[in-house]
Amino acid sequence: MLLISRKAIATPFVVCVCILGVGLIQFPRLQKLLNSKQAASLETLEKDIKSENIRLNFLKKIPSFGYDNLIGDWVYLSFLQYFGDDEVRDKTGYSLSPEYFEVILERDPRFLAAYLSLSTSTSLYAAMPERSIAMMNKGLKFLSPLVPEKSYYAWRYKGVDELLFLGDSQAAEQSFGMAANWASIFPDEESRNIAFTSQKTVEFLSRNPQSKYAQIATWSIVLNNPIDDKTRKRVIAKIESLGGKVVTTPEGNQKIIFPPKD
Repeated sequence: MLLISRKAIATPFVVCVCILGVGLIQFPRLQKLLNSKQAASLETLEKDIKSENIRLNFLKKIPSFGYDNLIGDWVYLSFLQYFGDDEVRDKTGYSLSPEYFEVILERDPRFLAAYLSLSTSTSLYAAMPERSIAMMNKGLKFLSPLVPEKSYYAWRYKGVDELLFLGDSQAAEQSFGMAANWASIFPDEESRNIAFTSQKTVEFLSRNPQSKYAQIATWSIVLNNPIDDKTRKRVIAKIESLGGKVVTTPEGNQKIIFPPKD
């Protein structure tokens, strides 16, 4: 019995060590990509991207033995390093973004913060909204109005992608409707605001599927989330192209001014 117990304990431990071992072997390659911006040729950078893709494909298939959240968190940290390296991304693009989230959300579909990063990186930067939405649809099956708390945000991000990047106002209307319903369960001010603004977006879209108001309101969702300066500039440009304006209040907050007509 003692032997069996030791095996039961050792097996997941060994697997975890193997996972971390592979990560430690591959991690210097990613670090090399991040630290050699000036000297590295495009060919070298592309080789490093292929190597990182192989690592991610391996992590998609390896058994976790109960360490799914650990793997998801670890890959998310790698994604943040990848996405945050503007100089390299300007040369190679953001094509690996969805590959990171294939691992992250497969391992931990209740990782709420990942849905925002997925929308921004894969739809806005990698121009792959179909993959972003497909992953959200899969992940949403594991969410409920109460688990995790404030999971209505995932429906909001899905609505953002559907409206702004696919132009599918009907799907977006349904997603924002779900966000409003789930948010209305909670009594706190943040949830009430989300329920109200989501319902208003539904009303805009039901009256006019091409509503500029709805599009501006949806871009404001992206603007009001924690985003980098590069993303902020792109979002403000999108709002202004629709006839809206972004002004800074005396308190330092950003306020959206809608055009006089929809």
